[in-house]
Amino acid sequence: GSLERRRCLYLRTGRACCQIVEVLLAVLILVCSSVSCGSAGGYTGLPALGGIYYYQYGGAYSGFSGADGERAQQLDQRFYLLKLPIARAAMAVGGCLLVFPCVLILVSVLRVPWHFPAWLLIECTLYIVIAVGTVPALYYFLHSLLSVYNSSVCKEREQLYQSKGYQGFWCSLHGAEIAAGLLGCMAAMAYLLSAGLAVRDYRTVREQKQKPLQL
Repeated sequence: GSLERRRCLYLRTGRACCQIVEVLLAVLILVCSSVSCGSAGGYTGLPALGGIYYYQYGGAYSGFSGADGERAQQLDQRFYLLKLPIARAAMAVGGCLLVFPCVLILVSVLRVPWHFPAWLLIECTLYIVIAVGTVPALYYFLHSLLSVYNSSVCKEREQLYQSKGYQGFWCSLHGAEIAAGLLGCMAAMAYLLSAGLAVRDYRTVREQKQKPLQL
């Protein structure tokens, strides 16, 4: 009855809305990270790793023959393997960022902060740590991608595809990777906002719990 209504009321608070935004941002980061791993132009993965080739340009390697076709396939595989650890790390971080606000929403719905107000200070500390840690994580993500794009494998692959008239194989950051970086920045700002809201709610809970004693 009344307990269930009080639990549902939390989902209408500013802190809950901010946490829901964090969940959505984490989902988008996961999607952009997976696209970054599989957006190699004419191919999405390796058969040995469970991927399949698709025919975006009228057929995989349709403009190649003989040694050029084998070389294009080798360069695609090497380029994919270079990007794979970065994409996996980004997806792992995105998964953690997805789980974290979900756990906090569940904890708050169960009214743990009301019975244990210090939890809000712990939550605030975690948010600040994550927000600060997002900055070097974004730097590592973008720096690692730029290192892959500046590698000889990417340069040779780009020249080979351009020689056959293929477009979209440039050695530069693409839309999904740029979007992942921007979403990471937005997530860091959302975490800082949530940290401030946690402090505000801590003060509110302390004041409400002290009112009966004052009366």
